[in-house]
Amino acid sequence: MTTIAAAPRDNPVAAPSFVPDDRSLFGHPIGLTVLAGTELWERFSFYGMQALLMLYMTKYLLLPEHARHVLGLADYRAALSAVFGPMTDLAFAAQTYGLYSGLIYATPLSGAWLGDRVLGKTRTVTIGTLLMAVGHLAMASEFFFLAALLLLILGAGCVIGNMAAQVGQLYAPDDHRRTRAFGLYLLALNIGALTAPLIVGTLGEKVGWHSGFGAAGFGMLIGLTVYLSGRRYLPPDVITRRGEHARLDRRDWRVIAALLVMLLPYILAGAALNQAYGIMYVWADTAVDGHILGWEMPVTWVGIFDGAMTIVGVLVANAYWKRSAARGREMGDLAKIGVSCAGIALSYLYIGAVALLPVVPIALWLGFYVVIDLATVWQEAPPQAIISRSAPVSLNATMMAVFKLANTFAYFLLGWLGRFYETLGPAVYWASTALLPLVGLAIMLVYKGRITRVLDKGAAVALPQESAPRP
Repeated sequence: MTTIAAAPRDNPVAAPSFVPDDRSLFGHPIGLTVLAGTELWERFSFYGMQALLMLYMTKYLLLPEHARHVLGLADYRAALSAVFGPMTDLAFAAQTYGLYSGLIYATPLSGAWLGDRVLGKTRTVTIGTLLMAVGHLAMASEFFFLAALLLLILGAGCVIGNMAAQVGQLYAPDDHRRTRAFGLYLLALNIGALTAPLIVGTLGEKVGWHSGFGAAGFGMLIGLTVYLSGRRYLPPDVITRRGEHARLDRRDWRVIAALLVMLLPYILAGAALNQAYGIMYVWADTAVDGHILGWEMPVTWVGIFDGAMTIVGVLVANAYWKRSAARGREMGDLAKIGVSCAGIALSYLYIGAVALLPVVPIALWLGFYVVIDLATVWQEAPPQAIISRSAPVSLNATMMAVFKLANTFAYFLLGWLGRFYETLGPAVYWASTALLPLVGLAIMLVYKGRITRVLDKGAAVALPQESAPRP
């Protein structure tokens, strides 16, 4: 159901118009099951693409006999070289990986505008899943490589911010299940991340690159089916027409500014975190001994272990948060972001030391993912909970898209840093990467108190009868 209405003018904090009392998934609304199930397949396609993209470009697409058949590739490479200077094939692949992944998280801003003001979130998500399915299927031919990336970028823009906003709208502003709900949403995401290397990665490496990309497209069609079949459990769309939304007052702008400062550590930590799925695969392809009892594991299969460990991290963190909340001692969401920065920094210091070995046993490489995956949920769920709880209601999906936009800057930074990998060498490059989350941790320690005060004041105005949840 879609309605057209003005945003309420007396409540600057995002408040859902729909709060169901039906529960199915660990004490959460059925709508969370639908959204998490859809996200599983959307991320299945994304992580399948992520697992193959760098290897596909460096081992197949950029070889002269294939590159000349790609529509627009020569012009695209010339344009990048004009901006960033001459690049090796590896640097060009890293730059492309960073731009593609970054733009995946930039377009949700326009997708949120469509969801908030024009089509409604449900229609926008539906269109986005179709575009992504077509994009993955277009990857079946290298000729359409750049066109396929564009379709994937546009489709993801329609899906990512709007679905995350729908998750937040399932809960009242003072419902403390919200952070745990985003943790469960992340759990579904990582089930997709776990299965993508097994299916997409195996098909791509062992059968054919284009077979892997086709499997990702089929996954998107499954995700669309899950989403449409559960529409009745989702919050009804409320379209705010131009000129009808509430004006933002000084308090709203202070809240928005505080949320943007909160995203700085997230960007720096994200630029480090996602190195683990790009250049690290290229490094591991030659530096890691992948033999296990005489069988050699495909490089992309590390994503299976990565997804499994992230799921473990989600379950452990949610259990810890729930137990702490029952005792009235749950850590604030901003402090959780600081924990993630510290964990990500530790993981890169570790892999920097491991990379000094002439041959890296696979067990030591997997140890890197144990550390970084336990930190991931502390990075992803808390800022989404803070934004969905604190952002002005007329810009709720838009601010969630701004959160996704932070990943754009993280990936752009990641892509640019890739040019230093060959110069510094793996050990120094990985150890230097740890500086990014450490700077993020320092920012959080300096500004945590100020951000908390601003967001608490906004919550106190919106919820005068309730004790405002601390970020």
